[in-house]
Amino acid sequence: MVYKIRVILDAKDDVFRDIEIRGKQTLWNLHLGIKNAFSLQGEELSAFNLLEDDGTIIKSVPLEDMSDEGDGEIMSDVYINEAFSKVGDKAQFQYGFIDLWEFLCELVSIDDAKPSVQYPITVYRFGNVSLKSPNKGVGASSKAKTSDFDADFHINELGDMDFFDEEDSYDDEEDNGYDVYEDDED
Repeated sequence: MVYKIRVILDAKDDVFRDIEIRGKQTLWNLHLGIKNAFSLQGEELSAFNLLEDDGTIIKSVPLEDMSDEGDGEIMSDVYINEAFSKVGDKAQFQYGFIDLWEFLCELVSIDDAKPSVQYPITVYRFGNVSLKSPNKGVGASSKAKTSDFDADFHINELGDMDFFDEEDSYDDEEDNGYDVYEDDED
């Protein structure tokens, strides 16, 4: 059986892809299909969060095992027909760490496989994908974000961090309750 999964980019504009994948392929194969469909570059960390109908995360399935024991479930362990058992099942896909791309994946249909088709395959494209991950701060300019960052971290006009605040003072003579021992070299 072939599972048609609609993958929607979390962005201001409507951008989605329909990807067909065999039920016996894994989330790792879907991960590769999404990277290809959205032209995502690099080998970034990623994870699928399998969701209940209300959006609650049932379980998270990472690309790589990050557990201390080394026995955690990863994308190549979970088959598509296990992750998406019925039409309407959903998962969140996160790609990247610093530049985070977020997608909602929903099973649209389950059909018979077509002979001689290499799955996963993108069967429908809607919208254009930007070269950078979508900006989550809708309506906020990058200048405003930069100035907020500068203010939060006391960055002056020259781009240097100012670690001294006018309200802070340090007095060498101040008694801080610590005993000072000096080495006597005789």
